Order: sequence, then structure tokens, then C-alpha cells
Amino acid sequence: MNVLSLFDGMSCGQIALEKAGIKVNKYYASEIKKHAIECTNFNYPNTIQLGDINKINGKELDKIDLLIGGSPCQDFSRANKERKGLKGEKSSLFFEFLRLLKECNPKYFILENVIMSDYNYWFICNELNCEPVRICGSLVSGALRDRLYWTNIPPYSYDLTGRIISNIPQPKDKKIYLQNILDSGKVKTRKHNCLNTNTGSTQNATQKYLKHRDNTTGMITLIYEEDGLVRTVNQNEMEKLHNIPNGYTKMLNQRKAGDLIGDGWTVDVVVHILKNIK
Repeated sequence: MNVLSLFDGMSCGQIALEKAGIKVNKYYASEIKKHAIECTNFNYPNTIQLGDINKINGKELDKIDLLIGGSPCQDFSRANKERKGLKGEKSSLFFEFLRLLKECNPKYFILENVIMSDYNYWFICNELNCEPVRICGSLVSGALRDRLYWTNIPPYSYDLTGRIISNIPQPKDKKIYLQNILDSGKVKTRKHNCLNTNTGSTQNATQKYLKHRDNTTGMITLIYEEDGLVRTVNQNEMEKLHNIPNGYTKMLNQRKAGDLIGDGWTVDVVVHILKNIK
């Protein structure tokens, strides 16, 4: 199988394909972050890096069997006050995914993104002629990550207009809790909320900031150590949170690893979808 991965990041797609037992002949990746490419090439040196998505001509590639990607979500996200959606600079890159889907005409595709407004949701459904399956990563990991997956991987049905409706079942709940994957400390919550730029920090100078953010936004998951300090998840814990192999990001510092894992996929959700390929 030849695969084209757009917005490849640190190549969670390759991890998922390997875990799903799907043999890959050529894996083309479109990514522009240097540390993401560094991480991918360290773990999968045979990756064919294509760079900027805007410069890729799908007709110049070998026949693509599977097109995958999680187009940028920043302009859809509820954490973004402006929420320009498909008109935003980053999330408008969906149209590049759509262009390459038409140029490559793969047998299968997967597009992942966040929960979004009805307008953007139905616009994407109409363009892809597909309604997505919604799966939360908390079923297969210790983290909350509620996502939409547009795909023509079976099982699926059709509506009266001929549009695909994904019928991929929900994965079985593995009952993995945040406390189970911690190296040390205790937490108040069962699942991890979200990654942030101070991930793993236990320096005294950050204590006030971490506690303030926890009290004011709730968009942080604090770990309480025996010495009274609080911290966020470290690099090893971040990998385990999203089903990433131990040491996969070891060539990067913790901040860069957090950046990539925060943008990446919950791997075992994608494995669950890929296993339906016949």
C-alpha cells in the first residue's frame, strides 16, 4: 500500500499503520516543522518527505492507496475566540487536502479534525460526500480527545443522496486512567485534559502560573507530588497518553515533544479505523 500523509506531524499515521499490521510500500509525508520531520526520520527513515502541501502535485506521485491527514484545527477550535473556520489561514488548508484527494483518487481516505460549528461541519461533509464517525480518545487512552473522522473505510452506509455515512463502531473502552500511566504523583481527574507549553515543568517559578491557570481556565491537568509541588505530564507520560511508543520523541526536548504530541493523533483510535481495511 502506498500512503500519502498530509500535515504528517511526527507521523502518528505510520505508528498506527504499523500497529494495525498494514504493510506500507511507500509513505509520502507532507510536513514543514523541522522538529517534526526530525522525529519522523529518526523513527521511520524510509519516509519520503515532500514538504509544503501547497507545492505537491498528486499526479506526479506513485498511485496512492490511502490518503490521511488531520488538517489544522486552530480556526475551528472552541479555544479560539475568533473561530474563522474554513476562512481562517490555517484551517483553510482543508482545501489542499480536498485538492489532493481529487488528484490522487485513493481507494481510502481519512480526514481528522475537532468538533466544530454546524456550518463548517456540513461544508466538509458536502465536499467529501461523507459524514464522519465521532470518537473520543478517552476510550483507548488516558486522555480526553474528542474528534471527528471523515473516512470511506468500511463499514458505511449511504443516505438518500448517495452520501457515505460512516458506521465504524466505537472502540471498546480500555479503561485506561491518567493515574495508571503516571511516573509519580496523584491527580484529581480520571482523564488528562490538554497539553500546554509548560508540560512537565516542576520549577518553583512556574507553580503560581500553573495553579492560576488551573483555577481560571481549567484547561490544564495538574499532578500533585509528595513534596507539595505541582506539575504537568512529563515526556514519557505524554507518549503513553496518546499510545505513542516509549522513547519515540527522545531526540527532542520536552517542549518540542509536547508541541508535536499535542497536535498529533490518539494513535489507537486510528488503528481501530484502519483495521477495517480489507
